[in-house]
Amino acid sequence: MNGSAEHPVHETLLHDALHAHVRESGGDAGACLVGLADGALRVARRRQWLARTGVGVAAVAVVATAWATFAPGAAPGAHVVQPAAVGGTGNTGKAAPVSLLPVTSATEQACTQGSGGYTVHATANQPAFCVRADRARGMTDVRVTSAKAEKSTTDGTWQVEVTLSPADRTRFAALTGSIAGAPVPRNEFAIVIDGKLWGRPSVTSSITGGRFEIVGAYVGDLTSATAHGLAHRLDSGK
Repeated sequence: MNGSAEHPVHETLLHDALHAHVRESGGDAGACLVGLADGALRVARRRQWLARTGVGVAAVAVVATAWATFAPGAAPGAHVVQPAAVGGTGNTGKAAPVSLLPVTSATEQACTQGSGGYTVHATANQPAFCVRADRARGMTDVRVTSAKAEKSTTDGTWQVEVTLSPADRTRFAALTGSIAGAPVPRNEFAIVIDGKLWGRPSVTSSITGGRFEIVGAYVGDLTSATAHGLAHRLDSGK
């Protein structure tokens, strides 16, 4: 058990050292280093938690590769939440389209074969979910005006702030207004990019400003690397 307690300490020190180096040097390479440090520390903390609860060494590999374990081939018809590759398609001149779909249900389990839902990965603290949405009532193939990766001023987690075009702002206001009074989870809208669910914010009133934030399936899912990569994919001007 001593080894499992010591490794997270070493990786925390490495994480802090990389962040200190990035603050001094800056640049795009720094963002990648931060993403690697954040990911390594997260895996270390999960490994320590698994050791304490007696899950065993074999389970560590499952948690470390959780993003890839729920592969579409394992459950045809279901989509899986996965982070974007760094850089993505941001420099191709063609931004990735976004779909904003009203959520119809969210059940605590992975989507079954042929369900057409979106599977949200399980974490050390959260179960897997199957989220279903209504494409007929939603907005599909939306090209955003701008997308910017930034840290939240409230909790320090990474997010991507998205701005819609004037025409889409009107549609988005109508969509969010139509679900605002509904009970959970029907007051949420699914953010789908490249067939994957990147978030499902809830709304309490119509959003008229044409802006929303992508934080991941769960708050804290995004690292610096994945947030910047997603912003590049959404904004063709980057």
